[in-house]
This record gives sequence, C-alpha cells and structure tokens, in this order.
Amino acid sequence: MIIDDGHYDIIIVGTGAGGGTLAQKLAPTGKQILILERGDRMALEEQNRANVDVFQKGRYRSPEQWYDNEGEPFSPQMNYAVGGNTKIYNATLMRMREQDFDAVPYQDGIAPEWPIKYADWEPYYTEAEHLYQVHGDQHADPTEPKHSKDYPHPAVDHPAIIAPSVELLKAEGLSPTSLPMSLTKDEDDPTGDSEIFGIDLAIKHDNVTIKTSARVVGLHTSTSGTEIKAVEAEVGEQSFLFKSDIVVLACGAVNSVAIMLDSANDKHPHGLANGSDQLGRNLMKHLMTVIVERDSVKNDGTFMPSVSINDFYWSDLRDFDYPLGHIENSGGLLQDLVFAESPPLLSVLARFLPDAGLNRLAKRSIGWWAQTSVLPDPNNRVYWQTLSRYGRPKKKLRYEFTPNNLEAHDRLVYRWMGVLKDLENTGLGLRQSTVYPRGETPVQVTGYQCGTARMGTDPATSVLDLNCRTHEIDNLYVVDSSFFPSCASVSPALTVMANALRVGEHLAERMS
Repeated sequence: MIIDDGHYDIIIVGTGAGGGTLAQKLAPTGKQILILERGDRMALEEQNRANVDVFQKGRYRSPEQWYDNEGEPFSPQMNYAVGGNTKIYNATLMRMREQDFDAVPYQDGIAPEWPIKYADWEPYYTEAEHLYQVHGDQHADPTEPKHSKDYPHPAVDHPAIIAPSVELLKAEGLSPTSLPMSLTKDEDDPTGDSEIFGIDLAIKHDNVTIKTSARVVGLHTSTSGTEIKAVEAEVGEQSFLFKSDIVVLACGAVNSVAIMLDSANDKHPHGLANGSDQLGRNLMKHLMTVIVERDSVKNDGTFMPSVSINDFYWSDLRDFDYPLGHIENSGGLLQDLVFAESPPLLSVLARFLPDAGLNRLAKRSIGWWAQTSVLPDPNNRVYWQTLSRYGRPKKKLRYEFTPNNLEAHDRLVYRWMGVLKDLENTGLGLRQSTVYPRGETPVQVTGYQCGTARMGTDPATSVLDLNCRTHEIDNLYVVDSSFFPSCASVSPALTVMANALRVGEHLAERMS
C-alpha cells in the first residue's frame, strides 16, 4: 500500500449532485481539496442520449451486482463517472414543497418532520438554481413554494408535440407548469450536470486536485474511533492511503453507507458511526410508473421533458385526502433511461425485442411519469451479507426494499389515465385509446434513492447531525441523498445540491 505524501484539508469522495456542488463551493477557500471519483470522464457521445441507444443491454449499468429481497443479483442503474448520476438524469431540478418538510400524513402512516424547515432551505435552493442555470417559471404551479428570486432563465418552450396537450390540460382546469431544467448552451450536451457546474468550476483553482478511477474501499479511524485518519482507495492497480482533516462522502445513498458499513472496526463494530443501528436503514425511492399514450402523434423520440402537473400532489381533488404525487412528461421515449428499464408490457415483441417493439412504440407515443413518495421503513435497508463459498468468505451488498404507500400511487396512475381519456374526448386531434400501457420501475432503477443515513438531532435515532456530520465521528460528513428523513414526490436532486451548498458554508467556516 502506498501512503500519499500530501495532507489535505478535506477529501470529497464522489462527484455527483452532492460532491460536485460541494467542491465548487469550497474551491475558493484556498484549502487543499482532494476529490476522489470512482469513474472517469464520460465521452461526449455517451452524454447526449439523443445519439445513443438507451435500450442497449447494460447501458449505464454499474459493473458490480447488488442483491434484492430474494437474494437475486441485479446490476443497478448507476453511473460511475465525473458528474455521477447527474450525467444520466433528466436535469429537472424541483424544490420540495414547503409542506414536505413537515410531518405529512399519508395513507400508510406519517412521514417524519424535517429538523430544518423550508424557510431555512430557501436561500440555498435559490443559490443552487443560479449555479445550475435553471430555466423555469415558478408562478403557474399552485404547490410551488415561495421564491426569494426568480429562476435565472425563463422556461423553455414546450416541444411542438406537447404544446397541444398543455393547452388542453389548462382547459380542463389543471395547472400544467414548465419543468425547471438545468441547461447549458452546448448543443452536443444540452442538459446541465455537476461536472459542468461543479467539478469543472472547482478544478480551475490550483488548490483542488481530482483523481479519477479511484475507488474508495475503506475509512480508517484513530484508535479512539472519533476521527477519520485516512481514506483507502484503489487507484488503478495500486492501493493508496490519503490523509486529510475532514472527509466527506458523496457516493450516493447506497455506496456511501456501504463504505461506512464495510469500514467497521473495534470501536465501530457495526459500521462507522452506527451506534444508532440506523446506518443503511430507511431506504426510500419513489414509486414510479410510466403511462404511455399510444399512437398519439408521430415523433422522433428525442425531445426534452417540459411539463409537470402537481394538482394531485396533496389529494385527488375528489374523495381521497392523502397525497398522491407528481406527474411529468417523460420527454422523448428513445432517450428516457427509466422508460428503457420499465417498458410497458405490450407484447412478447416489446418484451424480448426492445430494438424493434419499444423503438416503434416510442416513435408513436407520448410518455408520462407518475411519481409518489414512500415512507421510511427501517426494514428497507442496505447491508453487507457475508457468506462462505467453498470455504472462502464472500460479501454481497444486499438491497432490500419493499414499497409502501401503494394505493396512493395506484390512485395517481388511474387518475392520470382518466385525465388523458378526458383530453382525447375533446376531439381536438388526440387519438382515443382504450388501453394505456404502463410499466413500473424495476429494482435496478435506483436513481431517486435516499434516506440511508438520516439527519436528526437525536443520536439514538439518526446518523447525521443538522450539518450532515456523523454524530460519532467528528470529521466525517455525508452530503448525498442519504441524509433525507423522508421522501417527497419530486426528484431529490435540487435538494441534494442545496444541501451541499448549505454544508459547504458550514465547512468553510469550520476550516477557517
């Protein structure tokens, strides 16, 4: 093992929404910053999904296997590259609703209250929106919380094939709203991400170093167990130890806790900072279903998403007083990664010959995503399982998730299919359908996962304090979506970015 000669003020592990945003926030401090990224830079042709075949097997899949509730292996949809999963997300950056930070009653239980309220998050949301050059309109959505500033850019126009549906939705008394999108001026890669607006800005500073193809495999504590002394990483074929005063994990809600669990020692026998036994528990990810309007209009399958509907976010407006969730259009189905993983089961052809069946479907259809939050459950968890195979120990990363809040999601799906039928009955050019093919996301779609190292004020029931520092280890922080106490129905990406800016402010003060 090689001990690196340098000593850093801070090491950031991961370059996604949390790590990339934090790096650019801290870069101007002049402190010595080391960024460790498991992957490498993505080729430009891989970043613009309008030019790639998203139905290709193995595209944007992790090289390792995780194991589900039944112990069956699967390859998660994870992107190990500079920019992390923001290189393959749809770049919609939505604020959580103000009420999402309160204790929210759902049909299956009550989502826990956040210890930090929307008013405290608002300035960091604004800062993140300006950093990521968000294009949007905050005035049309009845659920949108107050903004202290407008989005830095106006909303983009709806694609021609979507614009008629938007007008019909307004005529139905609903509130279709332009999706807030992070966009660049680069035609080859139009969507913004944490490589462009995070890492690339950070490494312009001489005090920032990035090492790619550097997979962190363990954290080493002091003999007292109260401080991280070194980060162990595999860089190419070599093992290195890197030393710093502060360590920040930003590898995602599964991989960050996997590192902490795998770094167990005598002082932390059940994983680092896991005296509460909450590390890896309370795994959450949205319930997501794609709903397809077949033969609605011919298109090339590569347009961008542009519209969301939140009229059913808190109820169905009729006889169900519990939250249902969020609706947005998928954009072109030929570039929607989640659609590629969740194809509606139209026929044997579509199931087993996606290049033919799904490609044909995508070019004649419009897709809508229904998203519903789930409740934290300590039995939904990530942990290492050690088995013996031919006398040799073998570790498996178990990813056990049983969804809840299912009735609310079903109501949202059927409510939206009813809306689509109403639109088609207007006789204004939309083809009338009797069946709306739909598909739920399988276990390998893990992009919206959160909650595995929840934030809180009580060390007995949480892993992180309000600054996302572990309760038990003074210099260890986690700034990906692991910290979420509950799961809203909108994407967690903007909240992760805002939190990285918030924690970055704290860290800059601490290091000064």
